[in-house]
Amino acid sequence: MGRFVFKLPDVGEGIAEAEVVGWHVAVGSTVGEDDPLVDVMTDKATVEIPSPRAGRVVAITGSPGDKIRVGAELLVLDIDSDEASQDGAVSTGPAAAPPAAPAPKAPDGPPPAAAKAPAPEPPARKETEPSVAVPRPNGAKPSASPAVRRRAHELGIALQFIPGTGPAGRIGHADLDAYIASGRSAAVATARPARRARLDNIEEIKIIGLRRRIAERMQESKRRIPHYSYVEELDVTALEELRAHLNARHGTERLRLTLLPFLSRALVCAVPRFPQVNALFDDEAGIVRRHAALHIGIATQTSQGLMVPVVRHAETLDLWELASEISRLAAATRDGKAVRDELSGSTLTITSLGPFGGIVTTPVINRPEVAIIGVNRIVERPVVRGGQIVIRKMMNLSSSFDHRVVDGWDAAQFVQALKGLLEQPATLFVE
Repeated sequence: MGRFVFKLPDVGEGIAEAEVVGWHVAVGSTVGEDDPLVDVMTDKATVEIPSPRAGRVVAITGSPGDKIRVGAELLVLDIDSDEASQDGAVSTGPAAAPPAAPAPKAPDGPPPAAAKAPAPEPPARKETEPSVAVPRPNGAKPSASPAVRRRAHELGIALQFIPGTGPAGRIGHADLDAYIASGRSAAVATARPARRARLDNIEEIKIIGLRRRIAERMQESKRRIPHYSYVEELDVTALEELRAHLNARHGTERLRLTLLPFLSRALVCAVPRFPQVNALFDDEAGIVRRHAALHIGIATQTSQGLMVPVVRHAETLDLWELASEISRLAAATRDGKAVRDELSGSTLTITSLGPFGGIVTTPVINRPEVAIIGVNRIVERPVVRGGQIVIRKMMNLSSSFDHRVVDGWDAAQFVQALKGLLEQPATLFVE
């Protein structure tokens, strides 16, 4: 036997470290080549790292929430000595177990009764791990990969009801499939308690992974940026009529238009007149970098938390191209398939809660940007037009600006420019 020391690879472009999100293995586990080892996060992308070799895990480094530098030891495997001699990244030498021990080459079937007593523990663990559920202490949080958690959430199944057969009771896709096949998921969904039980338990949730990254960024943004919010009311009746007309006219031939492509188009038209809002502020260097290109961040809610995919060079895209790119990025982000480059590099961000947008919001700026545009929900309200009370479709824009870079007067003029474009949507297409 030999020891294979697996070091954390560079899973991004020049990253220095990554955060451990969750392990798929434990010490004593037997893994095959390309089996998943660990989920790590860099920036806002979670990456599943596979095993480069088959072997038995003898050591792992880092718990969920710990950060490990690229090139540092991540995991140690006991592997076959022939494989060890073929790979330069292996630390060779005698295995921890005595050379005469038959455990590493034990057959897949159960050992003979006579050999049962001296047989070492690892083969017995290998025999039971794939099929036997590991008991979980009362109140313990279920262990599962982000992909399993997302799938269970989409199916409406609480993980605490599912027995896990992986290392340390970890729940895998096979466990979820078995639970669904058993029909117990439907029973849990329809069951009702006989009486209201008193609830005294307190769940402690360690803030790690994307949630910790969001918390750090929001705290840093609010601590370092003097936010200034400006709210304006828009009459979007004509815009909604145009949107409905275009969707009806093109049917299934083109992607269905939402409000966001129109707002993105309005930004493309307005930003050249207000370049101070399309900028990044390096406050440590004391430099504001105004960008000619408009890279629009689209705040997107996912099962893991808020992420911001980026529509690059929005100034080069027409209305349907904007709609297509927004839709593609949102789907990729929610499915966990967005790559690192698609989740960074925005110069101005749009945030919208859709039908839950409320009346007014105070969005937090996506640092180091200096502005963020918030969309509130559209409602029909009675308004006065030409001395008459009429029903119009109204919507608020709630925007925040970095007061160190964008003065209140400039922010107000910029939002009024957006208002004019959206209330007279034909002007969106007049060059």
